[in-house]
Amino acid sequence: MIRRASHAGSWYTRQASRLSKELDAWLANVPSPSDDGSSASVPLPVSPARAIIAPHAGYSYSGQAAAYAYKCIHPNSIDRIFILGPSHHVYLDGCALTKCETYDTPLGNLKIDSEIVAELKETGHFEDMDIDVDENEHSLEMHLPYIHKIMQGKTNGSFTIVPILVGGISTAKESMYGRILAPYLANPRHFFVISSDFCHWGQRFAYTYRHSSVQTPIHASIEALDREGIACIESLDPAKFAAYLKKTRNTICGRHPIGVLMNSVVAAFISSDSNSGTSNNIGSNITNTKGEQAAVVDGTVHDRSNSYNSGAEIKFIYYAQSSKVLAEHDSSVSYASAYCRVHPD
Repeated sequence: MIRRASHAGSWYTRQASRLSKELDAWLANVPSPSDDGSSASVPLPVSPARAIIAPHAGYSYSGQAAAYAYKCIHPNSIDRIFILGPSHHVYLDGCALTKCETYDTPLGNLKIDSEIVAELKETGHFEDMDIDVDENEHSLEMHLPYIHKIMQGKTNGSFTIVPILVGGISTAKESMYGRILAPYLANPRHFFVISSDFCHWGQRFAYTYRHSSVQTPIHASIEALDREGIACIESLDPAKFAAYLKKTRNTICGRHPIGVLMNSVVAAFISSDSNSGTSNNIGSNITNTKGEQAAVVDGTVHDRSNSYNSGAEIKFIYYAQSSKVLAEHDSSVSYASAYCRVHPD
């Protein structure tokens, strides 16, 4: 069974050559690690990333933001790509796996890793995703063209994908799924893509929270709210991120896939009781870099760094908002991109 590229032609370009050029242009706009010292320089990892967090909005809004995450991928080091996206249209109290053998994109097909899907099903903690649910959900599909584009750079061209739809699960289940996926994340030939937009602000989203540190302008309050959440994610402390979400109710649609990733990173690389863990110390290098808005709200790069020692780190390298909110009747969606890197022994 083949999953159609159901959002092509609406959320992103259907015509293959045009889509390819758009992706190339967004990727070309991302400064390389060699641009050291430039005011626009972004600290991309020199060693291969093991996971990224990237948005799933329409490409006209989030295509550039996603490029910052995808520029961190070294295709020759990857054989399998796990894609974790939130469920927007159906209620799930767990995670679901595709029943398809192939995912279609305008650039070509992507092969599902049926062996890994079967292994995950055998745990008893994953259900099947019906084809209509699969094709209606955009959080997984929006990453497929970028994956196809980036992985064209792999020398032998062979890789598979494992799409996982994550429901509105509890923190306990985030921890459980994180532990289940930890051995896969620990494999250096595997890569994880975490699909998430950040704050959905405005009356149409039924969310008009103002951050205590910044009340006006509203777009600055939204950024302060998102930056607090970003710091929690970079801390690699799942409980801290959960407490932040409980306090602010920030409308980060991929909060559960992010929670699963955080728990998986801790289990695979940090906890002393994990096979590959190196430390009990939960922390990360924290660098918040603000990129230009999708609507070119601000091109200034801000950088704050605090260094910690740990087995791994999550670092955000791009932040943008769809529009500059100034009044209560305005609305915006935030986009942030990050990579996860494992420190060498």
